[in-house]
Amino acid sequence: MSPTATLERASADFRTMPMMNRADFEAAIRAVGAERYHDKHPLHKLLHGGKLNKAQVQAWALNRYCYQSAVPRKDAALMSRVHDRGLRREWAHRVHDHDGLGEEPGGIERWLILTDGLGLDRDYVISRRGALPATVFAVEAYVHFVVEQPLVVAVASSLTELFAPKIHKERISGMLEGYDFIDDTVMAYFRRRLTQAPRDADFALAYVLEHAASRAEQEACVDAVRFKCNVLWSMLDALHHAYLEPGHIPPGAFRPEELHG
Repeated sequence: MSPTATLERASADFRTMPMMNRADFEAAIRAVGAERYHDKHPLHKLLHGGKLNKAQVQAWALNRYCYQSAVPRKDAALMSRVHDRGLRREWAHRVHDHDGLGEEPGGIERWLILTDGLGLDRDYVISRRGALPATVFAVEAYVHFVVEQPLVVAVASSLTELFAPKIHKERISGMLEGYDFIDDTVMAYFRRRLTQAPRDADFALAYVLEHAASRAEQEACVDAVRFKCNVLWSMLDALHHAYLEPGHIPPGAFRPEELHG
């Protein structure tokens, strides 16, 4: 069942129910992260624990680039739907955070510094040729979700940022300690997100709490956070299957032996 169909069904199920109060609505959103944010995925525990080899870290960084590069696309798509100038002005800095503006290089450039440091060819990373099919499908599903869903639901899908600072802190300390091929320079992306993500999440949460206008819309917003968690989780599932289980790399995807052979 598509995300759109799921949310339409939820709308029908909750149409006659009273709205959650603000505190309960926020608690329902936060409960999604406690249950299913991808810091709980086995691959992340291995990554942050220094248990992966360099080729597996390369595969993670290469595939994650697909997501990083899609973030400003989905934010630009969201802004194209917004008539409220104030909301557009607030949301625009998200694009700048990732694409850069003026002398600020942006988060995508910082991610490419990470893949450079891991020994991956930059043009190859940018091309996405080596990305897993599941990664590409998951990322594009997220972009389409933001385009197709009601605006408040689209905004709600960004609320995984509420849970991001914890994972960034774990990643910085765990990867610096666990891998001799990682240094502080290549971790710059995550350090910057320690301040950017809370700012973005606080604004988006306030917007969603204020603008969800019915119980059905509130539940759709909670489902949107679940959907986004599922996007991130499915990317890690695909990586785990391809690079931690021998013989499961799909045709055309990044093969470490071709880089290091």
